[in-house]
Order: sequence, then C-alpha cells, then structure tokens
Amino acid sequence: MTRWTSAVGAAQLARQLHAQQPRPAGPGTRKPPAYRALADGVRLLVLEGRVPVAARLPAERELALALSVSRTTVAAAYEALRAEGFLESRRGAGSWTAVPAGNPLPARGLEPLPPDALGSMIDLGCAALPAPEPWLTRAVQGALEELPPYAHTHGDYPAGLPALRQTLADRYTARGIPTMPEQIMVTTGAMGAIDAICHLFAGRGERVAVESPSYANILQLMREAGARLVPVAMAEGLAGWDLPRWRQVLRDAAPRLAYVVADFHNPTGALATEDQRRQLVEAARSAGTVLVVDETMSELCLDGDRPGAELPPPVCAFDPAGSTVLTVGSASKAFWAGMRIGWVRAAPEVIRSLVSARAYADLGTPVLEQLAINWLMGGGGWEQAVDVRRAQGRQNRDALVAAVRRELPSWEFDVPRGGLTLWVRTGGLSGSRIAEVGERVGVRVPGGPRFGVDGAFEGYVRLPFTVGGPVAEEAAVRLAAAARLVESGARAGTDAPRTFVA
Repeated sequence: MTRWTSAVGAAQLARQLHAQQPRPAGPGTRKPPAYRALADGVRLLVLEGRVPVAARLPAERELALALSVSRTTVAAAYEALRAEGFLESRRGAGSWTAVPAGNPLPARGLEPLPPDALGSMIDLGCAALPAPEPWLTRAVQGALEELPPYAHTHGDYPAGLPALRQTLADRYTARGIPTMPEQIMVTTGAMGAIDAICHLFAGRGERVAVESPSYANILQLMREAGARLVPVAMAEGLAGWDLPRWRQVLRDAAPRLAYVVADFHNPTGALATEDQRRQLVEAARSAGTVLVVDETMSELCLDGDRPGAELPPPVCAFDPAGSTVLTVGSASKAFWAGMRIGWVRAAPEVIRSLVSARAYADLGTPVLEQLAINWLMGGGGWEQAVDVRRAQGRQNRDALVAAVRRELPSWEFDVPRGGLTLWVRTGGLSGSRIAEVGERVGVRVPGGPRFGVDGAFEGYVRLPFTVGGPVAEEAAVRLAAAARLVESGARAGTDAPRTFVA
C-alpha cells in the first residue's frame, strides 16, 4: 500500500526550485555540490509547506530532465533526503516527502489562554477581539425582551430558530444568492457546523483536501474525526489558491470533502479572486467533491474604503443550489467569539440530513444567543458593530506590522487587506522554538506547524491583530528577545532551542 496522498510533477517542482532565493554566501564560503543544493531546496519546500508532506516526487529521470541536470545528481539528492528523513521510498511505489522523527508536529489546535494569565502574558495565540460595546449589552437586552414566547416551548430547535434562519437567508439573498430558510441550519459556532459536516460526509478514513497552511483548530477537528488530510499548498504570498494543484489533487486523490477559507484566509490573509472561486467550484463539481467554504472572516475587510477594494462574489454564488458548496458562517470573528453562533448554507436536502444527524450530537444552539444575533442583524446595530471591529482590526494590524518590521527586520510577510492574521516567515528560525521560548519571555504565539499537516511550516509563526498601540510594540520586543534566544541556542530551563536550518 502506498503512503503518498498527492503528487508533484517534475515541471512544477522545477519551477518551485528555480523560484527559491538562495541565501548569500559569506566570505570564504564554498558553493555546495549540486546534489546538496537540490536536496536542501526540496527540504526547504517541504518545511515551508510549499510541497506537502506525503507528496509523491517525480522519478529521478523526469526531474533530471526538468532541471537540466544529470540523473546522478537527482539520485544523490534523493539519497541525502532519505538519509535525513525527508523522503521515503518503496520499490514500485516511488518516493514521497516526509518529516523526520523528532521534528515538532502539530499535535493540537489553539487553546485560549486562561483569563487569569492575561496580566503577565501578551496573548497572540487566538485571532479574536474583545466584545464590541454597547452592542453586546444591547443585543442581550433585546434578546431577553423577545425570550418569553420561546420560554413556553421545549427550547430545542435542531435547525435553529425560524426567525434567525429567515434573517440569515435574507442576508444571502441581499448578497445576490437567493436563499430560503430551508437552506440554513444554525449551529454552535463555525466549529459546530464543520464538525456536523465532517460526520455526515467524511467517515473515518475518508480523504479531506485542505489548504496548506490552514486553520489549526479545523485541522485538529478533522484529525480527531479520523479524516485523512490531503494538503494542497497555497500560492506564494497573498496570491491565494494554486488552481492547477487543486485540480490535480481533486482528480488524483478524489477527496470526499475539501475545506477552504476564501475570504481573508486564516492564517495567510489571502483573498481568493472571482476567477479562482469559479474554477475551484467547477473542479470540485467535476471530481464529485463537496466543497466546504469557511466565511467566518468575510466581513472583516479592513481596507474596504480604498479604490478597487470591492470583494469578489461569495463562493456559493457559483453553486446557487448548494449541491457542491456548503457555506459556513459565524458571528465569532465579526462580532465576538463568546457569541457561539454559526450556520451552514446548503441545499435543503443537505440541511435536512445535517439536522437529522445532529440529534445524536446536540439538540440545538442556545436560544438566547440566537435571539441576540437575530436582534442585531434585524436592525439592532450589526453593521455598526462590525464597522467598529474593522476599524479596530485595521489599527491593530498597522501597529503590529510597524512594530515587527522595526524589531525583527529579517522576518518576512505580506500585509493582507482583511481578516485578523499575519503569516510571518521567521528568517530561518524555528517557529516552534520561538513559540516555546516566547511563553518564557511573556508573549504567546503559535508556531507554523500548527497550521500545516505533518510538520510543515516550521519556519513560520502566525501573528493575529488582537493587540495594538504600546501592547503591539511590547509584543514585538518580546518576540525579538525570543528570536535572539533561539538563534543563539541559549538554554531556557532544560531545553535547548534550536535554529531551523533552511
């Protein structure tokens, strides 16, 4: 049985290797042998997640032709990668990428920092902002006024309150996607929505295609559900999806589900173009793959007032019936994470199946919170509250960007137009070690491997726009201190932070 879940073509791998920027050699440094440079290039692509783990590499002869080098050079590079644990091979099955034992792996998702630790620790672990006031208080008060009629019922609404389902359907219709309440199921946050979808569509052992990198908590949810994750590398910077790779994975791996974040992707901040959305829906439909689209960041466009800042249509606009695209939304990012209200938009028959299956997990979402969100969206100030979130996110983003550029000039990133996260390449240092040492110097930040599959993205960290002003400046100062400790190899406690050698 083969161990690889996707494949990288010779021409594609050659383009990625040629696009790498080699580090300048110091005085007296000798140029490495050709096989060593090739092995290092492939290893870097794997560690940065641009070539997925468990991806089958081209045969030696094919790659040699694509790179215009001898087959001996490729064979020696593959042998070096096997010796270092970055390649596995089996006669008749080929060679596929791996991560050596002992490398930090993404063991769990992101857990909130306990409130009692907030005084001494700057928490950059979770991409969530404090509640917007006075809208939260007003929403709860409005919900309490509307509660009495519901209090005379059993309180279980597996598909969600009819009033909120209608409100959510109306909002999709206003965005140009005609939607009926029967196409909406209200859930306990976006996580509850995706958990329900995974249990209905992707049984244990089913393949699920995911962006690489992707949202850490969703990856962990899918792992625990028994899914076989098939990573599809994102394009460089903020370019979004690599459609040739998506078509190849959907065709070759035939995943039951695919999970994507098209609007201000978490963690990279990329915004998929209209053409990318259309092509991905077409590719998923052709492959028979159900496309789960996470819209939790869609309302957080931070530069919407700039010329040319119009957002592309929602992904479900290219599948209006909801037979291929299941859209997941949430109030958690746009309003407040403590308001655990999410929803699914899909075809009515899909919603009926989700509701039936839900009875064995939970019987519905809290009524009071549904009433609060419905009150807000029905004219109680949703748009004003979201405008405040956008302004806060923009200020925090600009402060954090300036502070990181000043304190850590070797770190590289692209500034996204929206969302809540900055995806940062850490100048050749281990993101896992920076996360480890950061907690000891008073800043909590997740390392890149949490957002990858099987150890990818070791050279990255994710920085959310959750702090601003002097706190953002102090966070950057503490991150710089952690980076210096990692770079110098200084011991903290009993562990010796190691540098990530690219």
